[in-house]
Amino acid sequence: MHISNKCSIAVHCLVFINEYGKEKKVTSELLSLSTGCNPVTIRNIISALKKDGIIDVKPGTGGTTLAVPLQDISLYSICSSVDPQAIDKMIGIHSKPSPFCPVGRNIRNVLDQTYDMLKENLISSMKNISMEKIVSDYHSLLDRDS
Repeated sequence: MHISNKCSIAVHCLVFINEYGKEKKVTSELLSLSTGCNPVTIRNIISALKKDGIIDVKPGTGGTTLAVPLQDISLYSICSSVDPQAIDKMIGIHSKPSPFCPVGRNIRNVLDQTYDMLKENLISSMKNISMEKIVSDYHSLLDRDS
């Protein structure tokens, strides 16, 4: 399975905002340098996170801050903000099986129930992973490197 790059970039941005947002003016240009992504990509991600109330953005070049505590931001809320189709992209059924083949004609019905269960389990797991845990993991890595 593959989690969208947008989700990973958004998590990166949120860790950066958490770490530096109180001392520095966090802008899309700064986040672009940290992530290695185009500033337009960053602005689109920031816009989606803002729309869903995860971050606050001051007008102009005011910077970005977290709008809610880390423990209230789940990996699922991040991914669904920046890539609403992320789960369906991870667990999907090919779109054009042959209607002339017995397997092709029935494969969607065969897989729907199983894939729905997988999606529910994935969503539940993603909802149980908070930014608080991700930031804690980040700090643990920093402590090991020191």
